[in-house]
Amino acid sequence: MVQKMGQCYKVSVIGGGTAGLVAARELQREGHHVTVFEKANRVGGTWLYDPRVETDPLGIDPNREIVHTSLYKSLRVNLPRQVMGFLDYPFLKKDGGDPRHFPGHQEVLRFLEDFARDFGLMELIRFEHEVVRVELVDEASHEWVVESRTRTTESKWESKEEIFEAVVICNGKSTEPKIAEFSGRDIWPGLQMHSHNYRTPQQFENKTVVLIGNGPSAVDILREIAPLAKQVHQAVRGPNFKLKRLEKHDNAWQHSMIECAHKDGKLVFQDGSIVYADVIIHCTGYKYHFPFLKSNGIVTVDDNRVGPLYKHVFPPSLAPWLSFVGLNYKAVPAITIELQAKWVAKVVSGKLGLPTQAAMTYSVEEFYREMERKGWPKHHTHNLLYNEFEYIEWVARELDIRPPNWWKNITYESHVKMLRYYGSEYRDAWDIDEWMLEMNSPNFSTP
Repeated sequence: MVQKMGQCYKVSVIGGGTAGLVAARELQREGHHVTVFEKANRVGGTWLYDPRVETDPLGIDPNREIVHTSLYKSLRVNLPRQVMGFLDYPFLKKDGGDPRHFPGHQEVLRFLEDFARDFGLMELIRFEHEVVRVELVDEASHEWVVESRTRTTESKWESKEEIFEAVVICNGKSTEPKIAEFSGRDIWPGLQMHSHNYRTPQQFENKTVVLIGNGPSAVDILREIAPLAKQVHQAVRGPNFKLKRLEKHDNAWQHSMIECAHKDGKLVFQDGSIVYADVIIHCTGYKYHFPFLKSNGIVTVDDNRVGPLYKHVFPPSLAPWLSFVGLNYKAVPAITIELQAKWVAKVVSGKLGLPTQAAMTYSVEEFYREMERKGWPKHHTHNLLYNEFEYIEWVARELDIRPPNWWKNITYESHVKMLRYYGSEYRDAWDIDEWMLEMNSPNFSTP
């Protein structure tokens, strides 16, 4: 189909979190008719705290009622607020709010609610509408059916089908838990849960707890439960990890990964150490999950690779009428998501073009070949840690936008460096304002 310059379409956005809101704004700016489907009763996505946890604490039962958010009650952001705002809408300190550079999750939710109100997005959103099917019904006219359902009573749902000309998927990436695999996991008698279902530390009082993982959630949860727990043991993948006591904690140790589990509660680690534990918390990340998308096998999720996607956004054979915004991780979130949303909106309206389907497919395949040559595992496909600068600059050039000066210095990688430099207190020890002033100095360097 030939697109006309500035053509307006009826577009569905799946999800009312950060990606969905900024996608809706950019699509609306281009004159498209936008409908946002949001399962919750408020905007915010993963930033909408929910004290509930799932009936299956590991999150592997397909029939469980899914709780979307993975927030624990005490969570603070792990990137400074200066990089969590949008290019024309910064995440500023506000009267009565949390003034810290690394605020709590409540402040992020407030920012997103203000953003939605200030740009008139609330009237575009259908709250408490869960999308259960997205399917292409007419390839020639690129018509998609979006089936959603709303709860009318505790046990009754009402479904509705609507036709859209384009669909943008923004349903997040922190809802479907990924579980560590080790021998004997299914017969181990203690409590196993995923960090997705962690909210507060009280239930771990006087317990011996094993945390699997070394990411931000594992570090935060360990720090929070250690004062209450009898013992905490952190299991970490990689050849350089071995048994050692963790600094600042008299009752916490770090091990290599779990080798096997036994019926009597014993856990054997790869370093040969043994612990009898009460609880295992899997802080092991998430799987991309689009159960509603019916694409006849065109778009698949294989070992956490969503593909094929041109530049992580467009499936070549369905572009530009199907797109994804916000899949990437280990990157500065706001600028990456915002630039992707701007790109999608302008491509759909015909103001920016895409390469041919064949050229996009070749680009995707070349990217996969490059990953293989460099030894990157498939599940790191959407990890921007290795090429964040190049990716953001590429999308910005497509849009003829010059990113702000700070973005090359405050990155996911700089966060990791600051964590190593300041330790777990980095959120309060790192003076971001002073650091940003010094950033353009000829002598500037990251600690």
